[in-house]
Amino acid sequence: MFVLNRVLFAGGIMLPESTSLTVSHFSAVHRLTSPRRNSPYSSVDSERYSSLVKSVMSSRVSTQTPESLQAEDDNIYGPVVKAQMPSRSEPRVPKTLHPFLNSERALEKDEPEAGPPARILLNRGRSRAFIPSVTRVLQQTLSPEQTFYLERWKRRMIAELGEEGFKEYSQNVFRQGKLFHSALEGILTSAETWKKRNLSETPVCPPDVQGYIQSICHVLEDVSAVRAIESTVQHGALNYLGIVDCVARYRGVLCVIDWKTSEKPKPFLSNTYDNPVQVAAYAGALNSDANYKYQVENGLIVVAYKDGSPAHAHQVNSELMSEYWKTWLLRLEEFSEPRDAMSSYL
Repeated sequence: MFVLNRVLFAGGIMLPESTSLTVSHFSAVHRLTSPRRNSPYSSVDSERYSSLVKSVMSSRVSTQTPESLQAEDDNIYGPVVKAQMPSRSEPRVPKTLHPFLNSERALEKDEPEAGPPARILLNRGRSRAFIPSVTRVLQQTLSPEQTFYLERWKRRMIAELGEEGFKEYSQNVFRQGKLFHSALEGILTSAETWKKRNLSETPVCPPDVQGYIQSICHVLEDVSAVRAIESTVQHGALNYLGIVDCVARYRGVLCVIDWKTSEKPKPFLSNTYDNPVQVAAYAGALNSDANYKYQVENGLIVVAYKDGSPAHAHQVNSELMSEYWKTWLLRLEEFSEPRDAMSSYL
């Protein structure tokens, strides 16, 4: 017991001086007058969760094992079928790997004797009536992805230009391509014209293609010893033909040269789509054609631009030509399969 000598406030109650209180009385007063705090567990239904608490606190071990659980799942849902990792598909190879080079001919190491370039015209007689061209084979064996992008481009052009406008655009592109190749033929067969610096101002160059010729000027500086221009080649064993744009030396290496025009820049070989396959097909046909006494194992794709900006020259070396030759053989097999099936049916 102790005595309070002054007025004190205990829990909000004023006590008179000299009032005697025990400690127990003081605590009781404080508890009675202070607000009661709610426990966060007061709303928990202890009976509802009692079984859960007992199971957690119990030291008993379940009789279930991973093996028994797996067996139970298999019984209810069936056995688990594990997905196999996708295996990398093996690259396709031609059924018959026809050689690209002609073993009966030697590769030229030196410059050939001077002479006019060969130009064997295409003669579609009876013997050649049913021989497919390289262009036709490639067009009819496009991949689904290539077909999709080609059709999408065509739809966009028609939406922008209309049916008649797109037809006129296509005809204009074809006409400019013919004029470009004709101008090139005149340049490559005329030594006097070829020596001129400004090739776009020569009489053989129409105004419509002056930009293209200006675009390839730096490439023509490295071209020499022209062997063939716009000349037909035919592969007798594989039964196809084509017309090579040019066979000449580029920086000293004999190449099948393909001249292309484009409205968009194509700085990489991959931008030229099937052009390398086309060049390999031409070279393989030339190597087997009896009209030519030499053979070629390299290629060159030159992309010229109408605005005169420098053309992109993509070299296709012998190793790449060999790979594109295999791709050509696959495309040729794909083209021939429906025809063979129809022949056997008839």
